[in-house]
Amino acid sequence: MPSKLPISAVVISCNEESRLAACLESLAFADEIVVVDSGSTDRTLEIALQYGARIFRQEWLGFGRQKQFAVSCAKHDWVLCLDADERVSGELRRSIESAMRNPLFGAYRFPRCNRFMGRWLKHGEGYPDWSLRLFHRAHSRWSEDTIHEKVLLDSSLGTLRGDLLHESEESLAAYLDKQNRYTTLQAQTLHCEGRRASIGQLLVSPLLRFVKFYLVRRGFLDGVPGLVHILIGCFNSFAKYAKLIELNRKSRGA
Repeated sequence: MPSKLPISAVVISCNEESRLAACLESLAFADEIVVVDSGSTDRTLEIALQYGARIFRQEWLGFGRQKQFAVSCAKHDWVLCLDADERVSGELRRSIESAMRNPLFGAYRFPRCNRFMGRWLKHGEGYPDWSLRLFHRAHSRWSEDTIHEKVLLDSSLGTLRGDLLHESEESLAAYLDKQNRYTTLQAQTLHCEGRRASIGQLLVSPLLRFVKFYLVRRGFLDGVPGLVHILIGCFNSFAKYAKLIELNRKSRGA
């Protein structure tokens, strides 16, 4: 087994100096690290250079298109895509190394473990949070979605053991700010697709989400962080549809 896997690890970044080093450190097993930056003004690029990354600058295209641009910059066909606030656990690294000795699938998914309010969530909405991040780019590509992008594949999908570790925002206030931006983008996307929302969706969607993730998938086992996490998720469902209703009313001149 060579010391470096013949894969390209690709990361998108913008002002990630506080989290990028841990991410890149966990990717030391990859033959190449590619960082695509959309305008950092902190030490992000300096840190990327310290870890031997190839750096590309690209104005923000939206999550899906930005990640696909990063994939196109890689020199290897096998790519591992991470965000700057994620890192590969030791068990996941060993699983990737084993799979790449003789790939049986065109893409691989693995669980993502989210850290929230100082706790690694192991239930509810926070886990296993399956993530398809390792794939052969001849058979897969990122969707062009502005938010909640996904990998589109025309090959078989394998599953690996080991967690992708996701460090959420440092503070609850920052996390809430991010969720507010995301629900706005979601509403705008739905509006552009001609979608509508009803009062029923405003009321029922958050309730169903709570039942599914807090009760059925036992989010209550993650204590207070688990409860706060799912309540924010429920409010996100409400906010997304409320913002969509607002956009639709404005477009009708109501």
